[in-house]
Amino acid sequence: MKTKWLLVLIPLFIFTSCFKEDEKIVPFDRGDKISATIEMTQTYINQVYYSLSEAQVVSSNTKMDFDLVFDNSKDGASIFLNTSNFSTAAPSGKFSFGEVTSAAGLPLTFDASSANPDSVAIGPWFQINETDTVYNREVYVIDRGYDDLGNTLGFRKIIFDSISNNTYYFRYSLLNSSEVFSGIVQKSGSSNYCYYSFVQHAQRYPEPPKTDYDLLFTQYTTLLYTNDGEPYPYLVTGVLLNRYETQAYLDTTMVFDSITIQDIKYQLFTNRPDLIGYDWKEVLGDVNTGNVYYEIRPENNYLIEDQQGFFYKMRFIGFYNNTGEKGFPTIEFQKL
Repeated sequence: MKTKWLLVLIPLFIFTSCFKEDEKIVPFDRGDKISATIEMTQTYINQVYYSLSEAQVVSSNTKMDFDLVFDNSKDGASIFLNTSNFSTAAPSGKFSFGEVTSAAGLPLTFDASSANPDSVAIGPWFQINETDTVYNREVYVIDRGYDDLGNTLGFRKIIFDSISNNTYYFRYSLLNSSEVFSGIVQKSGSSNYCYYSFVQHAQRYPEPPKTDYDLLFTQYTTLLYTNDGEPYPYLVTGVLLNRYETQAYLDTTMVFDSITIQDIKYQLFTNRPDLIGYDWKEVLGDVNTGNVYYEIRPENNYLIEDQQGFFYKMRFIGFYNNTGEKGFPTIEFQKL
């Protein structure tokens, strides 16, 4: 009997000795709270791209660096306005530049801050007819809006000719000019959008690669409502989410320092760009006289998921710099 047990135990020893010990998982260091002040400036001229994972500004540009925004995705063809300048546009119902010399009577509208292609001023500019693409080539009139000091930027009229081989083709002119410029914008694939400037007559590259940032601090146009419930467009200052696999939601019930990963509510996340938006601050004072000041809403906690699947909690803790100038939002955030 001893010999029999010995024969059984030897193989067991051989096999069990081949198993590796379980690897120890090193606890993830979530780090301390980080604060960052974003220099939009007092006139909100700067658009600033910020990365939470790197805790730094990725890039910045002035909001007058471009006029048109083109969908840069593989199959996208939507065209947007520069809403940071309060730009608007309308179809003219005409199909030659010579017929359009004024914006009078045109229903100029703006792009919704949701960035939904179904809610943009430059609507469908071509139709798919079975295997053929039919381009409308209608003249659109664009009001370029205002610069950071409130000066008007003027009008343009434009015809979008086609999109082929990942390249947009279009023509544009001043309202009262016979000089016509040809424009092209080539998709790059690395950013959410590609851009064009009527002033530079060239494609512009303000946005960093879409995998490099989480938040865009900028002005943008949105729809507000009067006390009587009447809608009106307004230029606000806030934060837009990177539309590429970044999502968030707002919580106003928890204490910021007490929020942990266990408090995340997955079903509340949305990738709507204006989820963070502008109302993390409150306007106080007399709007009619311009004697106003801003107070931060400290109860607004933003739970954010970045492209890598990491979660952050974030809130705003200031809007003024050390000399009392507005336009310097300060955020506080921490990885969960």
